Amino acid sequence: MAAPTLEQRLEWRKKPSTSWVMVQRWSRLLFLHWEFPVETIAATLPPGLQVDTHEGKAYLGIVPFRMRGVRPRALPAVPGISNFLELNVRTYVYDKDGVPGVWFHSLDANQALAVKVARAFFFLNYQHAEMTSSHGTYEAEDESRMVDFSCLRKGRPELETASYRYAGRGPEFLAEPGSLEFFLAERYLLYAWDEKRHRLYRGRVHHQPYCLQVANVQRYSDNPFKWNQLPEPNRLPDFAHFSRQVKVNIYGVEQVA
Repeated sequence: MAAPTLEQRLEWRKKPSTSWVMVQRWSRLLFLHWEFPVETIAATLPPGLQVDTHEGKAYLGIVPFRMRGVRPRALPAVPGISNFLELNVRTYVYDKDGVPGVWFHSLDANQALAVKVARAFFFLNYQHAEMTSSHGTYEAEDESRMVDFSCLRKGRPELETASYRYAGRGPEFLAEPGSLEFFLAERYLLYAWDEKRHRLYRGRVHHQPYCLQVANVQRYSDNPFKWNQLPEPNRLPDFAHFSRQVKVNIYGVEQVA
């Protein structure tokens, strides 16, 4: 497997020619990342995927955020269904053709229907969770702009709650192509594994590049690593970024030959 070039990474950022099947808005995103040994991450991947690295380094991430206005194409958003919370545990990969993407170890959400749909049609490891999030007016230059976010997986009382308190800090910026921020945030494909049929699938999303900020993190948890039997980093996040929101078009998944 040949690692993707910067040109290939930029090519996948372009808008697809096919029609999207779903639209979403992701908001108040916190990106926490830790560096891990390549071999540690490689041991967790399904067949057909290789660990993607930046300057030889591999990363695991935790991303809590809010989902808003989730709806299929040609249908309106539905109150109580279209808005929910999500927290994902992720790493970065590419396939035999050098196509870069995200591998999700898990995706927790507090919307049962969304969990069922994503598992059935996108083969993603969604889990139902009890989650809360609150924040003040983002523009306020005080503590009211902080996001308080918590997640506890349903049916697993032995697992500890993951809790976060965070906000953006300083000017917004676009990730420079080739930078670490670009490597971590600018991802437009996802991979999923159908355990029943032992098949690898690839899905695509499209959105404008993230407007990022350095994250002011007052509270964080690496408990989601434990939920997925991943090693604990036992240190502060190596990198923390924040993004206010991005509108996303979702495309169907296809089997990787």
